[in-house]
Amino acid sequence: MSAFQIWLAIIGMGLVTAVTRAFFLIGGERAVLPPRIQRVLRYAPAAALAAVVVPDLLETPTGFSIALSNHALWASLAGLAYYLKRRGMLGTIAVGMVVFTLLRLIF
Repeated sequence: MSAFQIWLAIIGMGLVTAVTRAFFLIGGERAVLPPRIQRVLRYAPAAALAAVVVPDLLETPTGFSIALSNHALWASLAGLAYYLKRRGMLGTIAVGMVVFTLLRLIF
């Protein structure tokens, strides 16, 4: 890439970022989303987090794996099970780390 193309890409990305962020400010208080859209948008953070975390948990150096050698996957599932049962964050972390460590020692 030439220097011109790099600067053009940087300026273009800056404009796209500015326009998408300013879109909600330009409308002001007059822009009200329909209730259905508001309900759907409540799930956006969880969906984004899942989209980032799940591929990282399934990926191993040899590709995607759900085998017992994928310690991070099984430790996170154990932590999730604990959290769904007890709703405690510290216990969730402890269970996940204990399972992860045991799997690393055993396998």
